[in-house]
Amino acid sequence: MTETGTALRALAQNVRAARTRAGLSLDELGRRAQVSKGALVGLERAQGNPNFATLVRLADTLGISVSALMEGPAEGRVRVVTADAVTPLWTGARGSEARLMLTTSGAAPVEVWRWRLEPDEEYPSHPHQAGVVETVSVTSGRMTLVVDGTEYPVEAGQTATFDADTPHTYRGTGPEACDLIMTVHLPPGPGSAA
Repeated sequence: MTETGTALRALAQNVRAARTRAGLSLDELGRRAQVSKGALVGLERAQGNPNFATLVRLADTLGISVSALMEGPAEGRVRVVTADAVTPLWTGARGSEARLMLTTSGAAPVEVWRWRLEPDEEYPSHPHQAGVVETVSVTSGRMTLVVDGTEYPVEAGQTATFDADTPHTYRGTGPEACDLIMTVHLPPGPGSAA
């Protein structure tokens, strides 16, 4: 419970700080991110349990990474993260999951995700902000990447990349689970050299 409380406090502080930097009121952030003002008030008070889709919408609206919303104080020059130390941000009914391993620092951060997709289970994602590019590298099994309604099969040993400002879905295909590494390349933040 302490770990969850610490994570909620870090999330509350990071959302409030990012909202303040962006010059947004709770009402305006809620309108843009399609999140109720009540949910935002609770979130900034370290209460509630926001789902993955809510975190993505908030991050996109604030122009920062999901992990920037969730991370605590900087840990030093080198970070080593093990999968079992990171709680899944999405779990499917059949056992699929997505874990945000880390986000690189700098003007144009990159999120590194570890996914496991069970056969016939999928995760549909809404479009991200303009300039976001996703890359999926399948390490075992097979998946179907659906981008703007078109299906692309991706198998073990293959990598696909796409502009993520359009609807997209990740679907496990084949008889066994699909393991993949996904990177989300975020556009440079305000004030960075492009």
